[in-house]
Amino acid sequence: MKAVVYDRYGPPDVLHIEDVPKPEPKEGEVLVRVRASTVNRLDVHTREANVSNGRAISVVSRLISGVRAPRRRILGSEFAGEVEAVGAGVGEFKPGDEVFGLTGLRYGAHAEYVAVRARSRIALKPANMSFEEAAAVPDGFTNALGCLRQTHLAPGRTVLVYGASGSIGVAGVQLARHHGADITAVLTEKNFELLRSLGAREVIDYTRQDFTTNGKRYDVIFDAVGKHSFARAKGSLNPGGWYLATDGMRNLLLTPWTRLFGDKKVSFTVGSPHPKQDMAFLKRLIESGEYRAVIDRRYPMDEVVEATAYVESQQKVGNVVLQIA
Repeated sequence: MKAVVYDRYGPPDVLHIEDVPKPEPKEGEVLVRVRASTVNRLDVHTREANVSNGRAISVVSRLISGVRAPRRRILGSEFAGEVEAVGAGVGEFKPGDEVFGLTGLRYGAHAEYVAVRARSRIALKPANMSFEEAAAVPDGFTNALGCLRQTHLAPGRTVLVYGASGSIGVAGVQLARHHGADITAVLTEKNFELLRSLGAREVIDYTRQDFTTNGKRYDVIFDAVGKHSFARAKGSLNPGGWYLATDGMRNLLLTPWTRLFGDKKVSFTVGSPHPKQDMAFLKRLIESGEYRAVIDRRYPMDEVVEATAYVESQQKVGNVVLQIA
């Protein structure tokens, strides 16, 4: 099968197409013929060994992904496609089923086939979505859900999403809308109408206005792009408010500290203990019309270097799809 592979950390051009062995589904696994994947933040940071996030984070990244060279040659964590075969013990899926999901740190979706554990983040594809749309939603959704679920959102609660036009941001806005929250989106002016259509009541252009100086307070500040800080945002939180982080070692340390001291909490949540339930919830929201994909650009698999360079520019809106078929 054809796959996008890389054998050393570095810039986007370390990626190239290569013929590799087709995986065989082991016990409890599903073999998916991939129709679409994405290039997301996880792919970009893993490929460069998180050098852009500093030396300490890069060391941790290499310990996870491979110290000298990548342990897993094929990136790609989001996928949508058709079940080709199932391993022993799999009863939930059958060949021909259209599915979508997330491989996480197992990667492998930038290829014509990927083997996925049936008990992981995989579900039947929503009937009202194409393969490309379905591939573009799991990562942002599960990241946003993991952050927001602990804040017990309810109608009338005020939520500010910083970096609202990214993959996690558009997911956070749609989830907050589902719970009836009053949403403020922080982004650039060119994407105002998109975020209003997704559920934001107020929009702020961060290039013209600093939300921390407008005198308003929020129950939740969700930093969906990892570019803000608790220190700057703290004054804009209501008593008992939450600062939700998606990046940064400092936030990982602040999470337990703020649980013990003060009434404003930091949370840096990674992953979810309920992967199957999360995917089922996402599927219900999509099929009920409460959640939709936001796709910026689509690239064929042989243009993966260009796709990755665009994602690395940090200008994407929603997600960037990689067409595998």
